[in-house]
Amino acid sequence: MTRKLFGTDGIRGLANRGDMTPEVAFRIGASIAYQAGKRIDRVPRIVVGKDTRLSGYLFETAVASGVCALGGEVLLSGPLPTPAIAHLTTSMRADAGVMISASHNPYQDNGIKIFAPDGFKLPDDAEQELETLIFGSEIDHKRPTGTRVGRAERLDDAPGRYVAAVKASFPNELTLEGIKIVVDAAHGAAYRTAPLVFSELGAVTHAIGVRPNGKNINHKVGALHPEACAREVRKRDADLGIALDGDADRIIMIDEKGNQIDGDVLMALCATRMLRAKRLRRRTLAATVMSNLGLERAIENDNGKLLRCKVGDRYVVEAMRKRGLNFGGEQSGHLIFLDHATTGDGLVAAMQVLAILLREGRPLSELATGVMERVPQVLLNVTLPDRRPLEALPKTARQIALAEKGLGKDGRVLVRWSGTEPKLRVMIEGPQHDRITAMANDIAAEARREVSRLVAQ
Repeated sequence: MTRKLFGTDGIRGLANRGDMTPEVAFRIGASIAYQAGKRIDRVPRIVVGKDTRLSGYLFETAVASGVCALGGEVLLSGPLPTPAIAHLTTSMRADAGVMISASHNPYQDNGIKIFAPDGFKLPDDAEQELETLIFGSEIDHKRPTGTRVGRAERLDDAPGRYVAAVKASFPNELTLEGIKIVVDAAHGAAYRTAPLVFSELGAVTHAIGVRPNGKNINHKVGALHPEACAREVRKRDADLGIALDGDADRIIMIDEKGNQIDGDVLMALCATRMLRAKRLRRRTLAATVMSNLGLERAIENDNGKLLRCKVGDRYVVEAMRKRGLNFGGEQSGHLIFLDHATTGDGLVAAMQVLAILLREGRPLSELATGVMERVPQVLLNVTLPDRRPLEALPKTARQIALAEKGLGKDGRVLVRWSGTEPKLRVMIEGPQHDRITAMANDIAAEARREVSRLVAQ
């Protein structure tokens, strides 16, 4: 069955429109409680967290009401990172976790991510079962009354629990004393916890993006706009910067010179060290088809392997669990260290990179510069008037085939629809930047013409 609500990372859309309404959120909460209740012989417990966007109040209340309507118990964490909700779900022995966030999207959007009791995102079949419940009538006849109606309570110590968990991923024998760090929380879910993590480990911490007002999440700050963090690093003469996105499950780092370091370079840095220490399981790193060819070559140079999978951190995690791997991620900055967390966690990732920096006694710029040789890559995000299957766009397919033939074994062409936005993503890698840019523009232009022509018919 085709899923209507769930994309590559939960449910996401314009808040208070379409499928992202309080009515749907209520049914999501009710369906989660009902689904959980069928597995156990007690009242289901559901952790509910959110980021800092204005509509979080709307959906937090709606999801909690749905859980209570089916007799469940709600544990409200307030604004916390997505990985914090995954951690709380397992540490509180809850039956599910719900994170209300649209991640890196602007404040007008919102979304819902759901975690299973083990802290991992729901598999496709569980999401399909939820959709059947949400759009069906089964839960409508299951509502309890009287003393069996559910209740909600606040988890006042939730931030402290998460901070402690992140700090536990940092080696006990190391300290951040004397390290000057700029941390940018994107006015998002980590605005309280991120500065605490670094300062409690001894770093001199300067925080930006920590004044959320409901409308400024991801706005000119954070992992989407790391230039803000880079300016502060240069201004403060800091040792490095850490830029998180709105729900803090991804990271972009800034070296002491103000250069941006993306997920591919961070994966190369961590994976090569794990390989040398014999801590990278099966000597394999999991990454997506979007990761640079230079990452693959860097891993192979250390006698390791790169396993490529579909775009989306949940698919990286699924591949890791299936193959018994312990490290993977995405170019965008989702880094998953399964020895420490069940999902992408920007702060846990920062802990691992800082440990390398301290142990090797070298600045981040030096570590990042020599770890991989990036192959020129162009990525275009093409907003189109309609989302048509690629197989229904023969002229665009021919343009893609021309690019592939032209590059041969020296490059890669990847064209796909975004899993969360109405955008066609065109990625090309090859030895000549100008040439692959022209190829990408040709594909984008053909897609615009073909889709516009089909919509007009």
